[in-house]
Amino acid sequence: MPERPTHTSPVVYRSEVRIERVKGPVRRAYLPAESQPVVFGVHGAVAHHYKVAPGAVEPRATTLDYVVAAAAG
Repeated sequence: MPERPTHTSPVVYRSEVRIERVKGPVRRAYLPAESQPVVFGVHGAVAHHYKVAPGAVEPRATTLDYVVAAAAG
């Protein structure tokens, strides 16, 4: 079997993100180029799936919501 080349491209960008747990499923993400943190949480069916009681936390967009929005853009 032929050998595979071992050459890889240099890293062009490495994201430096800090995540801070706030309460339960709520997280604050400090992202590059953003002056304020982005707050992630749960809502609707996701909150129900993770057994977060209604009214326990303010409904927030999930990390999945952001991934879908980024991929769709």
